[in-house]
Amino acid sequence: MTAGKRLQQEPDPKGLRLTRTGRARLPDVRRVPWAVEDESGGARFAARFGRAALWLVVGLAVVTGVRTWFWPQESPPPPPAKEKTAPAYPVQEAQAVAARYARTFLTWDEGAPEARAKELARDLPSGTDAAVGWNAKGHQDVLVAQPGAVTPQQDRKRARVHVDVLVSTPVAEPKDKKDKPSVPEQRWVGLEVPVVSTEGRIVVTGQPGIVGVPRSAPPVPEQAAPGIDLPFSESTRGVVEGFVAAYANGTADSVTAPGASIAPLSSGLSLGSLQNWSADNGSGDTRTGTAVVAWKLSGAEITQTYRIELTRVSSASAARWQVAQIQGGAA
Repeated sequence: MTAGKRLQQEPDPKGLRLTRTGRARLPDVRRVPWAVEDESGGARFAARFGRAALWLVVGLAVVTGVRTWFWPQESPPPPPAKEKTAPAYPVQEAQAVAARYARTFLTWDEGAPEARAKELARDLPSGTDAAVGWNAKGHQDVLVAQPGAVTPQQDRKRARVHVDVLVSTPVAEPKDKKDKPSVPEQRWVGLEVPVVSTEGRIVVTGQPGIVGVPRSAPPVPEQAAPGIDLPFSESTRGVVEGFVAAYANGTADSVTAPGASIAPLSSGLSLGSLQNWSADNGSGDTRTGTAVVAWKLSGAEITQTYRIELTRVSSASAARWQVAQIQGGAA
């Protein structure tokens, strides 16, 4: 046997065989020298879980933004705490109680002293002697009690209420019956009443004090007068004059513009005259002016000032001016 044949018969440790030509022959790939094994169940679960976790991270990055992972947004500052404010003082109730007390306090009749004390006890603390402060002499009546400013004190429960009171004092009867009786004397008196808010009520805490009443008011800032449209004033004077006459007669609705609602005056007034009508400078379908009217009332003549608004009312045939609104007093 030759060396070549022996070599062909001997097994090749690397799985190669020589052909007759001396070339190596590759092994048959159909006969694989190893077996493919499937991954275990735990390995497959771990792989799938890893992929799911990766996609979850990617989804969170899309929704929240990667920036917020490293630089989180600052939370907004908390809203400022609301300051606790003291409840508002019951001004209207304090004014009502102080006015009632002032009316009774400045009313006295030596012929019936018990009536005054009984009325005063209504607004005083229980057990207070309401008769203290009056010597049970004289006679005085109260015509008007007008409450004014309420000044709370530091504890926000006590306050001082100013009341203006118009009192009437009778004069001595004339000795001669032929003489006419004198007219009672009337004068304004200021009164400051101390009160306290307790248990849902306003209570007068003690004796009030009589104070002065200002004799004049302080000056007011000047206001520039509007310019006057003389031609328009003259052309609409008849409209205003007809309105004030109907206003006094209670028939203002018959001459006012459509949709206007003006309450009639009380009975007893009659028109003296329209002393002046001056329309402000302007343009358009709405104009305003000032009217000075003299009224006759109770045998006297009094002059009043009004601000009157006119509106232009158009129809198919013509247009006319009518009163739409009236306000008493100039600004």
